[in-house]
Amino acid sequence: MSPLSVNKKSLHDREESDPLSEEFLEYLGDGKNYSPQTLRSYRQALTQFRAFRPSLAWTAATADDFRAYLFDLMKRNRSRSTIRLSFAALRSFYNHLCERNIIPANVLKLVSLPKLEKKLPQFLTIPQVTTLMEKPAEGLKSKQAPEWMAARDAAILELFYSSGLRLAELASLDVRDLDPISETVRVMGKGSRERIVPVGGLALKALSHYRHQARVESGPLFLNKSRKRLGHRSIWLLLKKYVREAGLPATLSPHKLRHSFATHLLDNGADLRSVQSLLGHASLTTTQIYTHVTTERLKRAYDAAHPRA
Repeated sequence: MSPLSVNKKSLHDREESDPLSEEFLEYLGDGKNYSPQTLRSYRQALTQFRAFRPSLAWTAATADDFRAYLFDLMKRNRSRSTIRLSFAALRSFYNHLCERNIIPANVLKLVSLPKLEKKLPQFLTIPQVTTLMEKPAEGLKSKQAPEWMAARDAAILELFYSSGLRLAELASLDVRDLDPISETVRVMGKGSRERIVPVGGLALKALSHYRHQARVESGPLFLNKSRKRLGHRSIWLLLKKYVREAGLPATLSPHKLRHSFATHLLDNGADLRSVQSLLGHASLTTTQIYTHVTTERLKRAYDAAHPRA
């Protein structure tokens, strides 16, 4: 049996008797205001290492223990990004233990991780975006959904692409966050960092139509059938439905609309710092991957057009 295939009850019992990791997670949630999703990822990373070395105390773990764990993850074909995220959580935990003088040094600093594969972000072409945006209206013509729900779906798609929001950011929006006068939306991003993002004319028109049809005046911006907040998964499923109907790649996720937003801005002359601010990236390095996308496109255009390329 795999080291991570452990009985759920025994894992739960171990978590309850693991005050160091519980205190750390509480510190991240209450002291650092980490999102529930991030806390779940950190808890999973800690729990999985505990399953790999069930009898090993955190304070007794060595660099060799973590190298063995790394080898086990690689042997089971975990992606490099998954491995690095897991070890980032573990490293953060051990930094916390060092700061509290529970351990003298962070042994994870001695563990070398595999470098990330260089993958360019996938994005839609402008014609593909246009095709996707037209799908909710087509559903309305065929009476597949009530008019207010089709209007809501159109507003979701338009806002996603217009402002480059993350899925969680869009799902958590309230009516008060949208300002049609200044044509902006207030977004609470990662690490509770607030930013103001412009909203395009087509998205504002779609939002106004949806709010009128659904009589949305306050509270959550996007509603489900029960007139409660539309959840993350429901929005994800809506997008997958329209992707399928538009004949677009099945791998398209909400995040790829965000990639498309950033790529199209840079393609049309926006500067990198502005795109960083719009996306809510803490580091410019995160945004720079989009420059590789536009550079690759320029190279292809050069190769196709230049007589001596």
